[in-house]
Order: sequence, then structure tokens, then C-alpha cells
Amino acid sequence: MLEEVRKQGGVNQFTMYCVNVKKVGDVWVANRSNEYFKYEDVLAIEAECPSVKLTVPRIPAWGGVLAQVAGGAEVRTGYNGVNATYAEAMDWEIQEGRFISDEDIENAAKVCVLGAEVASDLFGGESPIGKEIKIARGAGNNREKERMTVIGTMMPRQRYLQFGFSLSAQIFIPITTTQTRFTGSDKIEMLTIQTKEVSDIPVAMEEVKATIRKRHRNRDDFFVIWDMKSGMRQLDKISTVIKIALGSIAGFSLLAGGIGIMNMMLVAVSERTREIGLRKAVGAKQTDILLQYLMESVAMCGVGGVLGIGLGIFVSKGAAFLAVKIVKIVPNWPAVISIQWMLISVLFSSVIGIVFGLYPAIKASSLSPIEALRTE
Repeated sequence: MLEEVRKQGGVNQFTMYCVNVKKVGDVWVANRSNEYFKYEDVLAIEAECPSVKLTVPRIPAWGGVLAQVAGGAEVRTGYNGVNATYAEAMDWEIQEGRFISDEDIENAAKVCVLGAEVASDLFGGESPIGKEIKIARGAGNNREKERMTVIGTMMPRQRYLQFGFSLSAQIFIPITTTQTRFTGSDKIEMLTIQTKEVSDIPVAMEEVKATIRKRHRNRDDFFVIWDMKSGMRQLDKISTVIKIALGSIAGFSLLAGGIGIMNMMLVAVSERTREIGLRKAVGAKQTDILLQYLMESVAMCGVGGVLGIGLGIFVSKGAAFLAVKIVKIVPNWPAVISIQWMLISVLFSSVIGIVFGLYPAIKASSLSPIEALRTE
């Protein structure tokens, strides 16, 4: 997971978020502070914090944005109001055109840079450079619509599977344009700080907090800091707990299913006792009976595994469709189907069939043909 973050810009970063609530003791209360980040804070951090390499202000809208080409395609997406250093901080290359410049920031230019997915959805294989798109945020008649000129497209970027969104499905706008055209406020919601080295993060945090306190009446309770590396460790711990919980549930489910299979096979042996006796009487060996019932058990579990995979694919794709098309809580939601794990699941189902079908198979194969034929 840390490797994925490293590819997305590095672990030598931390992010500061403005918050509406704060923790007092063990209780969360409303944060009534009127303080918030401004663009002047960005300039002050760059000037006064020697451990800081880059400061990236961001105003994100992860969803609820409609991008349209005049008389053409449209796509539901999100935008990020950023400055000129964003692409460098994220170690992200331009595919075509250019990224946002300092001049665009200064003039609050009506320009934008498209993520690879947005560019493909809106323009297909055509070059979008120099073309206009309409960006609308809000709902119904309250949508704020703005025309933007496309100045660049970004290289395709790996999806954040752990977080459920893709940066390639975003539109990037000068942060000052976002403030004047969409939010109507000089508030900046978050700052991403990149240091020269990972070891500089603790020192940089203190430098940045001191700078912010100096500029905001000695207040530092209106924001929280999220360290990329420690945050990933916390997510890994949560992921481990979830895996253990899901593994336990799956284990109990398999145990219950296996016992069910064993009971069904025992019933089958009881109902087919005369058949077993007849087969033995005409020359069937004990091994033949054993393999017959083992194969039946494995086949039953294998079919169950295949049906379970089909149901899982249906549910995952259905949930993704619901999230994107119906509820519209995110612009993109990947339904990841792993062929490798599908094969492992079928194999594991077959193993369950062997383990829990072994006792009924042994019982069937050890029946005396004379006693079996006498059974009514």
C-alpha cells in the first residue's frame, strides 16, 4: 500500500485540512473558529519554512460535477482547484499541452487540465487542447455553469483502489478560478506540504504550524494534519482487522457449508444403500465406491463455488452501478474482478468437498454388499 502511495506522489508529504469539528477530551464538538487557510498562508509557508519543498493548496470537489462538450458528450466527475506546483508534487507528467501556470493563478484564468479518463470520455481519441468545455456544479436550476478552455491532459494514473476514486477522473482548475467562479470565497480547504526528505516531515510540521499560528491569532485548532506514512499504517491496521473479521466469517461459513455437504452425502448414502450393495455384488471395488462419492461431493461444492462467484460478480458490479449511476455518490467506482482469486475460490470449494465428503465416501465404500442388499 505504501508503494502505491509512493507512485502517487511520495510519502514525503503531509496534508492539513480545515475541520468543522474538533476533539475536546473524549468528545467531538463543533469548531466555532472563523479561521481558515488563505492563499497568503501558502506564500508565507514557502517563504518561512526551510524544510518545505512545495506547498500545494487544494479546493476539491470529489463529485457532483458535470462536464460537457458543446453539443456533445458529458461526464459526471469532480474537480480540484490547485496551483502550479500540483503536478510536480504528485510526480505526474503532462500527456499533452501544459499544466496550470503561475500566470493562470494570478489572472484567475478560465482554463482547465483534464485527467486521462475525463479526456477520453469527453473527446474520445481527439485532441481536446484549445477546445471549450462547460463545467457545472450543483443540482437542477442552481447549477453554477462555467466555460473553460482545455490547456492540457494528464498521463493516465493508477486508481486509488483503497480509497475508491481515480485522479484520472478529475478536472484541474486554477485555485483562484475555483474561488471566484465556484466557491465565492477565499477559503482554501486543504494544504498538501511536500518536504525534501521523509525525515524532514516532523520538523516541517512544526515550522508550518508555527507559521500558521503566527498568521491566525495564535490558533491551530481549526485544522488537522494527516501524515501520509502514518496514515497508511493506520489504514493497514484497519485493513488487517477487516481481513481477520471477514476471514473469521468466511471460516464459519465454510464450516457450516461443509457440515451441510457432509449431512447431504450421508443422506444420499442411506438412500442408495441397495445401489451400493448391487454395485459391489457385480464387481465394484471399495475404491470405486469411495471415488464415486468423493467426486459427487467435489462436484456439488464446485458448482456451489461457481454460483457464488457469479453472485459476487453480480453484486459488485451492481453496487458499482448503483453508486455511480443511481445514487451518484462518486464519479467512478471500480468493480475489481480477479481471475486468480476466482480460480482459487473454485479450488478451495473442491478441497472442502474432499474434506467433508471423505467420511460419507468411506462409510459408503465400507458397506457389506450382503447387508446393503438386505436394506429396504
